[in-house]
Amino acid sequence: MPLDRRAVLAGTAALAASPRVNAAGRAAPVASTLAGRVRGAELDGIKVFKGVRYGADTSSRRFQPAEAAQPWKGVVDALAYGPASPQLKADEPTSEDCLFLNVWTPGLADGKPRPVMFYVHGGAHANGSGSSPLYDGTWLAKTQDVVVVTVNHRLNAFGYAYLARLGGPELADSGNVGNLDLILALRWVRDNIAAFGGDPGNVMIFGQSGGGAKCVTLMAMPRAAGLYHKVATMSGQHVTAMGPIHATIRARAFMEKLGLKPDQTEALKTLPAGQLVEALKMRDPLERKGGIVFWSVVDHGVLARHPFYPDAPRESGHIPMIIGNTHDETKAFLGGDPKNFALTWDELPARLEPELVLDVAPERVIARYRQLYPNYSPSDVFFAATTAGRSWPGHLIQAERRAAIGAPAWMYQLDFGAQTDPRMGAYHGYDIALVFGTLDAKGSMTGTSAAARKVSGLMSDAFVNFARTGDPNGPTVPAWEKYVPPRRPTLVIDETSRMVDDPRKEERELFSVAPFLKEGT
Repeated sequence: MPLDRRAVLAGTAALAASPRVNAAGRAAPVASTLAGRVRGAELDGIKVFKGVRYGADTSSRRFQPAEAAQPWKGVVDALAYGPASPQLKADEPTSEDCLFLNVWTPGLADGKPRPVMFYVHGGAHANGSGSSPLYDGTWLAKTQDVVVVTVNHRLNAFGYAYLARLGGPELADSGNVGNLDLILALRWVRDNIAAFGGDPGNVMIFGQSGGGAKCVTLMAMPRAAGLYHKVATMSGQHVTAMGPIHATIRARAFMEKLGLKPDQTEALKTLPAGQLVEALKMRDPLERKGGIVFWSVVDHGVLARHPFYPDAPRESGHIPMIIGNTHDETKAFLGGDPKNFALTWDELPARLEPELVLDVAPERVIARYRQLYPNYSPSDVFFAATTAGRSWPGHLIQAERRAAIGAPAWMYQLDFGAQTDPRMGAYHGYDIALVFGTLDAKGSMTGTSAAARKVSGLMSDAFVNFARTGDPNGPTVPAWEKYVPPRRPTLVIDETSRMVDDPRKEERELFSVAPFLKEGT
């Protein structure tokens, strides 16, 4: 009997109403961590702990590695999400005191070590938190007997402004402190998750978009070694990080926007957080469009190499990996403009050019798509070509470079499209609700039809199988082969899912003539 997701969401909103007993009158769950005890709440048999502190307030250590949570006395309530990192797009409280995580578990220290599914949120490296309704772990924990963890960490300039070449030695790691926050959270999992019914020796890190990008970056960071045992990415296509020269150009420009000279990093440490957030609106000094970009930096220390350049990192070659993408990625970014659904052939080249990351002449791209798909409209070509020339290549590179070193990887392509707005197709981020089972949560377009539940069941089963064993295959999953060229077997997920060799082969070949660098790096 599937869990009633509306009941889950309604119950979640009411958790704080009765902090010491649940609806049945039983005592609220209490778990012990190394820093102290925390009191959660129980919802339909799942113990929920929100806003559990894993790190100290970072405001006094801005741009520096965080410290672990300080011990406390007594029992602290863990009934509400902690604040998110300061950011431009927040619809929730934010603070530099943001190092909190959330846990959903079927049982506490009950002798049943469960796989731990540690989710890193998307939002590039700039926005987001672990508290989106799409990431609610109740359904996964309830139906799959796993422990789900979501996490907040420092973002944008707070997590990734590279000041090492401008300030003192205490800023050496500044370009990656957001990633170091994630490592601190994973250490918390290693040291504490057994008390929450999880197995610290069986941790899967997974994430969508920027969250997946952070996961693949951790794969190239020696400090993360041993803290995770499987990786799954959902449209997390990072191949390259930001180099130190470009990162320093951005740091200088950011400081100039704030009225500071490059040697005034001490002043930058103490400016009000709101001023830094406001300055994030500035135009990026290196890109053709958009606000200033901050993300992981090859600093020759914390991150000594690019995540997947020139090859897949051999230090994590033994870690099994799922690499996923959606068929219509760019509809998430470009589908909000009605004009993009009504393009003419004359308008298409100029509209397509700024959206391609791979440098291929738009006229050549359009001509080839018209050969391949004669029934496509100009708008169909626009969304397909921007996906293949912007949002897909990194996934292919990751899979092929893993195969080149004999590292296991399984590739999926989600074709099952949005049910509540079919024009949107399988857009970037659409797979989140299908994996978490949060089909009717705010932000989901899956709907709750039998077809959506079927696809959700397959995806969640595959991810949980993978978390449990390191192999996504199981009774409900079509025989999923590892990705190995030249066949490139890929699980194409739809209402009827199937293995396909080299899906969209001609599109892949069209763009393979140009080198790929992640936009912004």
